[in-house]
Amino acid sequence: MYASLNVLGGPLQQCSTDPMTGWFRDGCCNSDDHARGMPTICAQVTEVFLLFLKDAGNDLITPHPEMGFPGLKPGDQWCVCAQSWRRAHLSGKGCPVKSESTHAATLKVVPLEEMMMHSIAPEV
Repeated sequence: MYASLNVLGGPLQQCSTDPMTGWFRDGCCNSDDHARGMPTICAQVTEVFLLFLKDAGNDLITPHPEMGFPGLKPGDQWCVCAQSWRRAHLSGKGCPVKSESTHAATLKVVPLEEMMMHSIAPEV
């Protein structure tokens, strides 16, 4: 597993446990070299974002109970693939990002400035 650091250089914070997310299904956007697509961005998904991904062949809306996947709805937080998020962003369909919960490995694919345009204010 990569070191659990966020894009701001601090400790990686939890993204979501309801629904449970993360490559390791630990609620965090941790990753390693075996993760397909680098699911390292903690996104607060929107309908526009979900429909963009579905049209691109990545349906996160439809539940798959056989795989323990409840399907996502707008407002859910989920560890999404950095490349997919960036494609949505560049198409004008990016969704909010929780920077403190987005893994530093994301910076290999998405410039910090692009993510910060969509950053959610930290919870106090």
